Amino acid sequence: MSHYYLNDESLAHDTNILEVTVKDVSMRLYTDKGVFSKGGLDFGTRVLLETIELHEGIKTVIDMGSGYGPISINLAKRYPFIKVYAYDVNERAIDLTKKNIEENKTFNVEAQVSFLFEHVDHKADVVVTNPPIRAGKKTVFDLYEGAYAALNDQGSLYVVIQKKQGAPSSLEKIKSLFGNCEVIERKGGYWILFAQKIEK
Repeated sequence: MSHYYLNDESLAHDTNILEVTVKDVSMRLYTDKGVFSKGGLDFGTRVLLETIELHEGIKTVIDMGSGYGPISINLAKRYPFIKVYAYDVNERAIDLTKKNIEENKTFNVEAQVSFLFEHVDHKADVVVTNPPIRAGKKTVFDLYEGAYAALNDQGSLYVVIQKKQGAPSSLEKIKSLFGNCEVIERKGGYWILFAQKIEK
């Protein structure tokens, strides 16, 4: 069985095109077999995008575990003054993101294959993630640690996670790293977690 957080070059293609609107921003997104939420924008990602508000001081955003790019492309369209870096371990997902960048003319998005923050060589003002829960708690917690290291001082982390899939333990893990974390939205069983990096 193939998992969206792994590469599976043997997987047949079944390309689909989604027409998605979030926060009055319309997107046309190519998806395919072997990527997360192929058949439509998942509810958690929608709640996350509806919750995020970025101020004009934000210059750089990392979308970690970006899939085919809905978070990156939505934020890039809403905030054309920011640069968004989309990272995913799944090569097919990154290829789709690059196609979706072209389709949506969001040239302030850059997509690259990376296992978590392995190939991230820059800091960011914001890290956004719908973490790969099925990859296991260690991978998810490693993602939070990488996010803390990659953020600028005063930088922010946004996470969407289902309560039943570990939101309370994620809240405590992020709080232990950042010294703060709050639930800024609860909807349909999903929590949106927010933390800010304050240099000690």
